[in-house]
Amino acid sequence: EFAMGSSTENSAFKITRNPHDYSRVPGGSSGGSAAAVAAHFAVAALGSDTGGSIRQPADFCGVVGLKPTYGAVSRHGLIAMASSLDQIGPIVKTVEDAALLFKIINGVDDYDSTTVAADYGDELLNPQFEKIKKLKIGLPEEYFISGLAPEVSKAMEKAIVSLKSLGIEFKEISLPNTKYALSCYYIIMPAEVSANLARFDGIRYGNRSEAKNLLELYKENRGMGFGQEVQRRIILGTFVLSAGYYDAYYSKAQKVRRLIKEDFDRAFQKVDVILTPVAPTPAFKIGEKASDPLAMYLSDIFTIPVNLAGLPAISIPVEKCQMSNVKCQNGLPIGFQLIGKHFREADILGIGQYYEKLD
Repeated sequence: EFAMGSSTENSAFKITRNPHDYSRVPGGSSGGSAAAVAAHFAVAALGSDTGGSIRQPADFCGVVGLKPTYGAVSRHGLIAMASSLDQIGPIVKTVEDAALLFKIINGVDDYDSTTVAADYGDELLNPQFEKIKKLKIGLPEEYFISGLAPEVSKAMEKAIVSLKSLGIEFKEISLPNTKYALSCYYIIMPAEVSANLARFDGIRYGNRSEAKNLLELYKENRGMGFGQEVQRRIILGTFVLSAGYYDAYYSKAQKVRRLIKEDFDRAFQKVDVILTPVAPTPAFKIGEKASDPLAMYLSDIFTIPVNLAGLPAISIPVEKCQMSNVKCQNGLPIGFQLIGKHFREADILGIGQYYEKLD
């Protein structure tokens, strides 16, 4: 509902299930898109990524999900959630398909003032191996933590070994402000949610109930029109923007956001691409985290910094996971994340395309 949540359990309609295991979530918020592609209902789908909502469901469902650079793809027609973070991108079966779809949807749109003209040339669809193997990949120590599920750690090791076989050099790096990303995100995002969803008041948009007066109309419609998770974020966002709390929370979070971006800027002076896990665990059981919002929010701990910095990133399955012949760790898909420099989608898509050619 309104692109909120990391599991697609709080849809306004019904729960979406992971095609690889119906007892597990497909991730979220674009879990429907990822599940549809994984289940062969669609060749490709679009998702919206505010804090990982393309990459995390792609990871859980064993498909490819690309979150482009902020401003690379128009958001005209998308219901705004958090306008400084939202980005549209493809969910597909292969990295080549991601490149094809991204080439079609990127570009300037007069209806979205944040879009930027970027010349990608032929790099997206025709990556040159000599250029790709010269790229240097960074491994941030803050992402390879003891809290990773053992199967995720093993999958990351396998992906790194495979990429090294292409001749790509790896370098250990540090992104020290990563530890603040989750807290920073869950101040900035709800604040923008509060502002963007104010229009759904039952007068201009949304549900409309009968009421005796205007105050009663607002009270009834604001509560009736939103699910529990949406209400939680509106309340939190309204609080951090309120008088007396703006400087303590929202203003400070924006300063921390700048520090997170500067971490990436420094890292990209040493490396061209960064490799990390997508999520700390494979797909979890339906209902497993539904009663614990904080545990649910931690599902996006590795994807959120990318949105705060406006960078492009892609989730790629470590192993091919066909539903008819699942050979993944414990029968569940696990992906790895490649993060690129601003408007350097060609780097992460190029590495991904050559990774898929490996046996």
